[in-house]
Amino acid sequence: MAASVAGERERVAGQRLTLRGWRGAIVVFVPLVYVIYVGAAVGQFSHGAAAVGGFAVLAAFCGCYIAFAVVESSGRGTAWSFWLLCSLMSGLFAAELPFAHAAGFVLCLYLTMIAVGRFGARAAPVVIAFTVAAIAVPVAVGPWHDSLGSAISNFTPIAIPVVAVVTYAVARSLRGALELAEARAALASMAAENERNRIARDLHDLLGHSLTTITLKAALARRLSEHDPKRAAKEIEAVEDLSRQALSEVRAAVSSYRDVTLAAELARGRELLRASGVTADLPTATDVVDVANQELFGWVVREGLTNVARHAQATRCSVRLSPSEIEIRDDGNGAPAADGNGLAGLKERVGAAGGTVEAGPLRPRGWRLRVVVDRPLATAP
Repeated sequence: MAASVAGERERVAGQRLTLRGWRGAIVVFVPLVYVIYVGAAVGQFSHGAAAVGGFAVLAAFCGCYIAFAVVESSGRGTAWSFWLLCSLMSGLFAAELPFAHAAGFVLCLYLTMIAVGRFGARAAPVVIAFTVAAIAVPVAVGPWHDSLGSAISNFTPIAIPVVAVVTYAVARSLRGALELAEARAALASMAAENERNRIARDLHDLLGHSLTTITLKAALARRLSEHDPKRAAKEIEAVEDLSRQALSEVRAAVSSYRDVTLAAELARGRELLRASGVTADLPTATDVVDVANQELFGWVVREGLTNVARHAQATRCSVRLSPSEIEIRDDGNGAPAADGNGLAGLKERVGAAGGTVEAGPLRPRGWRLRVVVDRPLATAP
């Protein structure tokens, strides 16, 4: 289970590397090849000092874009750095237009990728504005000598929405992969936590019953050792057997192989009550109980009789069985057991089986634990 959780965490880390690591940076840097088109336009439409200015503005735009890519891919980007770099790039784009003319709108592709990557579908107005500007501005600026047909036939007005759609699809894919990896990691962590709770519950149920029996039998052996050494020796032998059995049950619980049967728990419970000085009125046969409920009722007997021996100070305890119901009664002090994992764990088991648990004092004395399974279990819990 721990290995599964670790594997899912590594998968999440790998997805984050795709978004923020060097691979994500490469995806951002590759489109810079298109600035060659803008540089060629600067060389065509500007000369002398104007050409130098155009190339300087283009280099500054590329520098801002690279800075933005580095900051975002490292995961250290903030809202302040985002808006600062976007503002600088927008200003440099506008400054480049006089030098590169209509080709300067190629820089809108980078602004489009940034906007869509950050805001997703909410960046649609920005994409539309860039597309319309790439068509209308070259026609509106007379010295550029661009017609409406040539502006539309230019690849830039078409490339802007295409780049927007591709960026949106890639961003959604990467984010979806990251969210899936995070969800799988969360499920693995939840499964590990549930397994820890199961082991804790099973160990409580197993050790609580066994250690209570061992303690009572050891105390009985101590009392008998003075006047009945043979019987005391038998009780010590029983303690030894119970210790071995408890160790076996703990190993089985940790390995998820539990073998709890109603008949075995009734036999153990009878021995536990006898050692506690409680008269046991327990059934000798379990055939009346639905086969699907046998293991669950075994857990009920284990928890119920352990609590009687520990807390009830009772002189008599009885167990009644039916196909889908079990009831444990005692004539003790009627006080509930201390709030802990035992009854809570039992309620979890019964709830998972579609049943209900009723536990409360009786009049004038005693305590009752009743479990009813509303529908037969398909499999043992």
